[in-house]
Amino acid sequence: MAQNKFYVVWVGHNPGVYRTWADCQAETKGYPQAKFKAYESESEALQAFAKGWQKSLQFKGKAAQISESASQIGKASGTAPEINYDSISVDVGCSGNPGVVEYKGVDTRTGEVLFYKGPISKGTNNMGEFLAIVHALAYLRKQGSNKTIYTDSVTALSWLRKKEVASNLVRDASTEEIWILVDRALNWLQSHTYSNPIVKWDTRKWGEIKADFGRK
Repeated sequence: MAQNKFYVVWVGHNPGVYRTWADCQAETKGYPQAKFKAYESESEALQAFAKGWQKSLQFKGKAAQISESASQIGKASGTAPEINYDSISVDVGCSGNPGVVEYKGVDTRTGEVLFYKGPISKGTNNMGEFLAIVHALAYLRKQGSNKTIYTDSVTALSWLRKKEVASNLVRDASTEEIWILVDRALNWLQSHTYSNPIVKWDTRKWGEIKADFGRK
């Protein structure tokens, strides 16, 4: 039985990691200077996505279309000296899990708060992380910006890639507010495309993400 490959799309309609070649094609076909590559395992693909295309695409091969131009891409990679500071970092604060949720997006260079949402009466940390990413995408779209977005949540990245929130949080009166926001975010993803690289913040190498609420 043939082993399934995982496809990283760094530059395309919806950057992320995909499980099928058909999905990869859908996200890159017709996209100027698309950058993508196949990997044998999901963990390898996620690491490559976080490193950025500059470090991952070092040769031209059948699985990757490589452009000599670095336009529309930040210098985000998996190494500490190459944080793309011309970017937005997002994070969540959650008092209990589930509990009261708030999130924000900040300028990675200056720490200036660009947007803030909360408090949301009851939700989970992962749901807040997901909402923060989609909020950043919508915020940058209004500005016509393709800046990089940093998140420290692997789960939120997975939900974003799948356009599906796999949360066990019950839907009832106490969680209505966050579920309305999540459903709205999913609808936004279904009806919009984006070219912003969304990169996993490497906490081990870079320290806490710039949007951290400092509650650990």
